[in-house]
Parts: sequence; C-alpha cells; structure tokens
Amino acid sequence: MPRLLFAAPHKSTGKTTLTLGIAAALKQRGLAVQPFKKGPDYIDPMWLGLAAGRPCHNLDFHTQQSDELSAEVARHEVDADISLIEGNMGLFDSLDVEGRGSNAALAALLKTPVVLVLDARGATRSLVPIILGFQAFEPRIKIVGLILNQVGGVRHEARLREVIGHYSNLPILGAVHRDERLAIDERHLGLTPSNEADEALAVLERIRDSIAERIDLDKLIELAKQAPVLPAPEPHPAAEQDVKPLRVGISRDAAFGFYYPGDLDALRRHGAELLPIDTLNDAALPERLDGLLLGGGFPETQAAALAANAPLRTAIREAIEAGLPTYAECGGLMYLSRAIHWQGQRHEMVGVIPAEAVMEGKPQGRGYVELQETEQAPWPSDTGGFPAHEFHYSRLEGLPRPLPEGFGYAYELQRGSGIDGRHDGLVYKNLLANYCHLRDVRGNAWTARFIDFIKRRKES
Repeated sequence: MPRLLFAAPHKSTGKTTLTLGIAAALKQRGLAVQPFKKGPDYIDPMWLGLAAGRPCHNLDFHTQQSDELSAEVARHEVDADISLIEGNMGLFDSLDVEGRGSNAALAALLKTPVVLVLDARGATRSLVPIILGFQAFEPRIKIVGLILNQVGGVRHEARLREVIGHYSNLPILGAVHRDERLAIDERHLGLTPSNEADEALAVLERIRDSIAERIDLDKLIELAKQAPVLPAPEPHPAAEQDVKPLRVGISRDAAFGFYYPGDLDALRRHGAELLPIDTLNDAALPERLDGLLLGGGFPETQAAALAANAPLRTAIREAIEAGLPTYAECGGLMYLSRAIHWQGQRHEMVGVIPAEAVMEGKPQGRGYVELQETEQAPWPSDTGGFPAHEFHYSRLEGLPRPLPEGFGYAYELQRGSGIDGRHDGLVYKNLLANYCHLRDVRGNAWTARFIDFIKRRKES
C-alpha cells in the first residue's frame, strides 16, 4: 500500500498546510486518499479529513500499543490508493530520551518512507547539515525526499536546489513559495477548526491548487510505493445489537466538534444511533433520548450564541437533573457550568455544574494524563485506570471544596491537571464531565462501557 509520513525538524514548519494540499490534490486526481495524524490532535485531523474526503484517524503511542497502531493503519487504508500520515512536533521529538514515541518510531514501526519538510526562510547552505544529520541519526527509517517550504522566490529556490543537490542525493519534491493566501487562521489551540471556518472549502482549494503546481505529485506517489503492505488486522468483534438502537444525542456544530471518528464508529457498533444536536440553533433535544454526548470544542468562541439559546440550555439541564446518562468532555464540561468568562464578558450556560468556566491566557492543562478511577466512576473499566490527554485554557472557578452533596470525582490524577490538579471527572446523578479526553482503544473501551451504562439505566 503506497504510504508516506510527512515530518519536519520542528513544529511550525507548515507541514499541515502542505499535507492538506497534497491530500486534496491527490483526491482531485481521483485517488482515494486515507489521512492519518500522529498524536491526540483533533483540529488537524478535521482539516485532513475535509481535504481527503474521508475521516482522518489518529495514531498515538500514549494510548495505543504498537500492534494496535499497525492494525489501525491497515484497517483504514485497505480500500485507499495512498495513505498520508502527518507527524507532530519534530521527526525525532519524544517524551523519552530514546524516542520511543516519536514520528521516527512510528515510521519505523509502519515501515513508512519519510518526506522531510524544511522551513527555508532565511537559509540556503545551512539546511544541508540538517538534512545530512537527519539522514544519519536514525538508521531504522528512510527519508526519501524533501519539500522546501516558505521559499523566498525564484532566485532563492534556485540557490536551494543547487546547494542541496551538491551535498545530498535526496530528491526535492517541491518548493513552495511564501504566500499569505495559504494561511489558515489560528487561535489558542492551533488552527481554527474546519467546522467553524465558513470558507474552509475555499481555503482548501487555494492550498490544493498552489501545492499541485509546486509539488511533484507523480514522484511523491512513486516514493510512497516503497512502503510494504501491513498485516491484515483482526476484525472488530461484533457487538450485541438490540432490536431498537439506543438514541444518543451528540453536539455537532461550530461550538462542539472534537470527536475521534473511530470512537463514533465504536458507539454505533455497540448499538447507538447518534442524533446530531445543534446547540446554537436547536430549541429542544431530540425526542426519546436514551443518552447524551457533549464533546470538546470552542464553546467560548460561540458563548454568546450558546447563551442566547436558553430553551436548549434549559432542556439539557432538566434532562440531566431527571437522570439522562450524559458524558461531557472539556468544552462540554464548560457548557454544563453556570457560565463562561471570555474576553471580559460573562455568558450564561446550562448550570448543572456549580462553577464557572474562566478562560485564561495560557494553558491550564496540556499534554498526556494518567487517570486512576475512584469508586464513584459511573462506568468503570476493568483495569482501574488508563491514559488520556488534555488541552484546555479554561479553569473552573467557584467549585465548592468539598464538593456539594450528590457530586463526586470519577478520577484521581497520577499525571496531569484535570479540574483541580488532583481530580477530574465530575460525577452528578448519571452525568460524567471531565477536562480529559478519552480515546476508545484496546486499553480503554469507554464507548462500550458508556453504552452499557445507558442500557442499564434505561432498564432500571
């Protein structure tokens, strides 16, 4: 299966924009392009999925085992013509000194050729030691080509090609010149999500057309064919299906869009009918709901519209008070608080959680976390704990200590920030709301546990 991994010496080289453009350009040629993103990111995969026309799946050493990563790629690329993996951070960056969680480790595991993206701003011959050093540093991986980004113009490109060609045998697959029209707006968590960008398709078209003109796509496809076929994965075990699926409402709009495609597939596989809810415009919840899922996103940017939709906020509050099984992550937790404070303004929210979400200028929780379940976890795992991740600029202000009667914490933190630096996962009636994001993987099949919880509550 043709497959490439795009990496760089460091972050902020523009490789996301390049990968988007390549995915869209190959799709325009009629190829079925399967995108992947290394790490726990949500925003880049949303853009990559839009560019490729099929869901982008995450590959994360922290939550997945090595054979699970290989199976994830094999499962989703089986009906594709080419797979594109976008790395995160730098090619060799990792949490440990041996690089076990790096992009290079992923490339070695998947036997995938690497294309190195270089930010060429203000440099010519100085790029050569970077290229040669990267080639020599890790013999398990194979760098097969270079893409030069942020090139200053025709003369700069000619000089780069001359000097790199003199010292290195790596082909230059393209040189993309600086162009402000190719930029995607950014905010505190990275790129603006594609579900919020009104001109997302127009932006992608500009990127696609520029990349198609500047990148040798034929050579890129040829190099991708060096990747071997991965072993066929075991199929997902069939879940017991009820005659009538469980009706689970899910917030899907400009405020909430952080969901892993594999998690949504798993929810359906375990018997959920996912009913989309527009928290900005819907006046009521779907009828006869059995459960509710409020994912992450940017509720602060939509806070005025969320506050204006008082009928839905009231309906959600009354449903949770009545015992509707509900799971909320990060942005969903903020939405369930009393109010969101952002840019000097306060906006009323659902009001189930006795605190207010205050946005700060720097992250209040960022990175991988380790959760240990307490006796109050409403749908506990078999292992008693599992890894997850968090990335939030908000904190809960005014949360009583100790918690009010009827409230508890589902998790104690072995690592991470969570709600108060020691706990995460507020439990109230049949609600679980946490800052941490869960991933449905072998070590944490949370979707099956949540669906089983909904079934048991419905039966009782």
